[in-house]
This record gives sequence, structure tokens and C-alpha cells, in this order.
Amino acid sequence: MRIREATFAEIKAIARSHLVEHGPDGVSLRAIAREMGMTAPALYRYFSSLGDLLLSLQADLFAELSDHITDASTGLPDDDVDGRLLASLRAFRTWALANRAEFALLFGPRGPVAPSVPHAGEALREGQRFAATFLTLFDRLLVEGRVPLPDPASFPPGLRPQLELFAECAGFDGENATEGALRVLTACWVRLYGLVCMEVFRSMPFVVDDMEPLFEAELRDLLTSVGVHYRPPRR
Repeated sequence: MRIREATFAEIKAIARSHLVEHGPDGVSLRAIAREMGMTAPALYRYFSSLGDLLLSLQADLFAELSDHITDASTGLPDDDVDGRLLASLRAFRTWALANRAEFALLFGPRGPVAPSVPHAGEALREGQRFAATFLTLFDRLLVEGRVPLPDPASFPPGLRPQLELFAECAGFDGENATEGALRVLTACWVRLYGLVCMEVFRSMPFVVDDMEPLFEAELRDLLTSVGVHYRPPRR
């Protein structure tokens, strides 16, 4: 059993190194097997396909990211929702910038995944654990009545099912997961996630050479709109 677990870990370590060096499209079972001194078919004893291997790697990366975000709040009081949100969002950005290829694997384009793929459930669970690092704090803002909620009657006709799908994928449920709350949540995520993506993929180097001030300005404006008191980062 220990040998098998060690082999699993080695396969994923090599896959990650190839991911960093060549990008998501540069990971192949054949190249991993060659580096391990195995045949490509031998890897199928551990992973059913390349897609299965990448899902297992995604699960590990989501777990690493979740732990990084959680660690960023260490030392802050549990009831300091504002401080924990700020620390968590900044930690998300710092991990993304330090792990650009891994970020691309987690948040880049992906096709549909069949539930029967062995590691699909693991990847979904860890993805939802990552989402929970923010959803738990957002839920507390809702409980405290800090978030101004829009009237769902003003939403475009096709928006409601998309909000429900977002909630299902993220694992956000309960009495506070109203349509208005989901609309605010998706709007916040789109703004901050979009800005991090632009920095990670270097989409704005021709106009901005230091994205941190822009990130902090967006963070301040966005969190202030949901009742959070902004604090500048410690230097």
C-alpha cells in the first residue's frame, strides 16, 4: 500500500512539474511514464486517463490553495470577518501569482467531466472546500445584514437558472442563499477573479506595470459595497 501511495504521489509530482514547465496542454502520460522508467499503459493502474490524473492533481491544488487561504487568517479573531475576508482574498492573489500554471489548470477552460471518472468527486469536493473559505465569511455578512441585496424582479430572464447553477457548483445553500445574495456574490467574484486572471495571465502589461495598487483599489471599493471595513495591507 505504501509503495502504491508513493507511486501516486510521484506521478502527480512529475505531472505538476510538467504543468509548470509546459502548461496544461504539455502534460502527457507518455512523458510522465518515460521520466519514471515505466510504460504508458502501466500508469493506467493508477489513473484511468490523463483527464483522471489532472482531476486528482486539481484536487491536490485546491487543497493547497484552501490551506494557504486558511493560514493567511491565522491569528485573527474568529469574529473579525472583515480582516479574515481581506486576508483570504489577498492570499488567493498571492498564491495565484506564485503558481501561475497551477492557477491555469484550476481556473482555465475545461470540458465537461463525467461523474464516473474516478477522481471527479475528489476534485469537486476540494473545489467546494476552496469556495467555502469565502462562502462562510460571505454568509456571516448576510447574517449580520451588511449586504444590500438587489430585487430579483430586476434580473434578466435567463439569470436565475445560472445563479442556481453557480450555487450548486460552489456548494452554497441554506436560507441565506437567496437569488439576491447569489447575484451579489457572483458580481463580487467576477470582479476580483477577473482582475487576478488579468494579472496572472499578464493581460495588462502594456498599461499597468504594477497591479497591486489596482487590486487594492478594487478590493476596497468592492468590499465597502458589501459592508466590509477596508484595511490596507501591512507592509
